[in-house]
Amino acid sequence: MYASKNLFRAKKLRGTTILRFSPLVLVLFAAPFAQAQAAQTDIEPVQHEFMIKDFKTEGGAVLPEARVVYGTYGKLNSKGDNAVLLPSHYMAEMHGYGWLIGPGKALDPGKLFLVSSELFGNGRSSSPSNTPEPLHGPRFPVTSIRDNIQAVHRLLTEQLHVQHLRAVIGFSMGAQQAFQWAVSYPDFMDGIVATSGTAKTYGHGIVRLEGEIAALTADPTFDGGDYKTQPTKGIEAFSMVWAGWLFSQEWWRQELWRTNPAFGKTFEEVVEHFRKSFIPGADANNLILQMRSWEFHDIGKTPPFHGDVEAALRSIKVPVLYMPSETDMYFPTTDARYEAAFIAHCTLAIIPSLWGHPAGAGVAPADEKFLNDHVSTFLATIGKPLTR
Repeated sequence: MYASKNLFRAKKLRGTTILRFSPLVLVLFAAPFAQAQAAQTDIEPVQHEFMIKDFKTEGGAVLPEARVVYGTYGKLNSKGDNAVLLPSHYMAEMHGYGWLIGPGKALDPGKLFLVSSELFGNGRSSSPSNTPEPLHGPRFPVTSIRDNIQAVHRLLTEQLHVQHLRAVIGFSMGAQQAFQWAVSYPDFMDGIVATSGTAKTYGHGIVRLEGEIAALTADPTFDGGDYKTQPTKGIEAFSMVWAGWLFSQEWWRQELWRTNPAFGKTFEEVVEHFRKSFIPGADANNLILQMRSWEFHDIGKTPPFHGDVEAALRSIKVPVLYMPSETDMYFPTTDARYEAAFIAHCTLAIIPSLWGHPAGAGVAPADEKFLNDHVSTFLATIGKPLTR
């Protein structure tokens, strides 16, 4: 049962099995996956904005106007019990969950009310690039994962009149948010799903993020964040560091980039694709802000846990479907196994994939099926039956 401790490790795929992957439906790895995921579903979300006056961040800074951009699919039913929150991942926007959305998939907008929120710093919600002085650019305060979910909680309750969620489902930084929801608002949802993301960023992840920030800021054009034009060379260096962690080493050895012509026809074209087109049009200060939000995340720092991540994990009351990727170098399975041991009602379902971190976003057909099957089963076992 999904409501009980059920830790298992999916059978490891052999190379011959991996080579049977059909071509990806993704077009590009950009933002990462924001535009690409839109191609996975014909259903368009309706865009909205929520404004908060004098929003105080966890660090003590005050945003005179904090804006959260979000999208909705479907409608809230009469009992208000069919809402699912989909918090965005790194630099993504509201299209980031097409791999789960649509008839025949885990999240059918004909039955569910889906809310896809956008993190601070993505260039659409309040960000260094779109906030006026005195908080423009490098002066924009670091916003934590807790800041983001505090803002979205207000969005849900004040603007959408959602008082309870069926689930919070998140990939990567969205998974970080899902865990934080379960700790900060333990009775607000029936369950959470976390794919390719952990409840805390551990030392190895911080070192990676610091390396990417160092690569970006080494460009003299960056000028401490007060650049006149985007530090293109720094952004390209950041992109190459990021790309080295994105997929597994075996993904590169087997040249699985060949399954999608959008990557390029040769290895050299693939490398150039990631160098020049990883996150097209991104602002450097925005990139750094979201990396800071990522690296500082730790549910143990939630009051009243005083830095005790294990106590925070033990506080989670709702069922958790925890799906790390077998080959993720951002959020390794060892971290997931460690955390799952402290969660009372946790199913650890490891995605058997060579696609590394993006496996948690269903980038290959086998990954997408694995995720949809498990999320569908999980939703069927939590909460009460849905009403129209």
